[in-house]
Amino acid sequence: MPIHDQSYRHFAGDKTAPGRAWLVIAKAGLLGIVRKRVWLVLLIAAWVPFVVRVVQFYVAINFPQASVLAPTPETFRDFLEQQGFFVFVNTVYVGAGLIASDRRANALQIYLSKPLMRAEYIAGKAAILFSVLMMVTWVPAIMLLLIQMLLAGNFQFLRQNLFLFPAITVAALLQVLVAAFTMLALSSLSKSSRYVSILYTGIIFFTGAIYGVFYAITGTSSVSWISPTASLSQVVDVIFRVTPRYVTPWQVSLIVIVALIVVSISVLERRVRGVEVVT
Repeated sequence: MPIHDQSYRHFAGDKTAPGRAWLVIAKAGLLGIVRKRVWLVLLIAAWVPFVVRVVQFYVAINFPQASVLAPTPETFRDFLEQQGFFVFVNTVYVGAGLIASDRRANALQIYLSKPLMRAEYIAGKAAILFSVLMMVTWVPAIMLLLIQMLLAGNFQFLRQNLFLFPAITVAALLQVLVAAFTMLALSSLSKSSRYVSILYTGIIFFTGAIYGVFYAITGTSSVSWISPTASLSQVVDVIFRVTPRYVTPWQVSLIVIVALIVVSISVLERRVRGVEVVT
């Protein structure tokens, strides 16, 4: 039986440029989510408020007596706030197992034993959740703004509210970044996606309950910073040039949001570890 020469030969395949490995993780994760019927149902449900708003705009433009339904900056602010529920549901459904599942299967050892940097792994996982959440916040909100112009047949509303495009973008980014990094940090702490889901839900509702108790006792909303959800709402109100709903200075609320993201990144840096190869 002939023995073929197995001596050294130059690699004939394509070499992937450094720093692009996260795209592979993100692509594989998104394809896996899109194939799930449950998530498709969640996505359709998340776009129902969008359809309702489109009907509202159509009625307001074509029937002058329904001018009360005419869009305002507050309309887009309220729309993003309504989408907060779908952000929560998608964060729990998609994000809870992103890292926890890898920890349960000891896959981190496989990921990081290759020439894959820890930052690339985290970026790939974050891109999955980031993309999903932007599809239920920024995308429908921007499409709503564009459809308003199409239905009106002019740019009058946009000219009067030029700040809406950057406001929608910044508000959606804050909403998504807080949810994504918080969930990823929690997912890195456990091997059970179910436990991570309960923990995330507990944090959201427990902090809100604590604020509710303080408000009932003191009669003031000066401690709204205790709740990340309330802090986010306070900052988004300012972004949309709406009167803030809480007494807490918006700068304090912004510090709470930034601190939450920084702490989450720090947790990820400590928990996502494996056998790294320096090349």
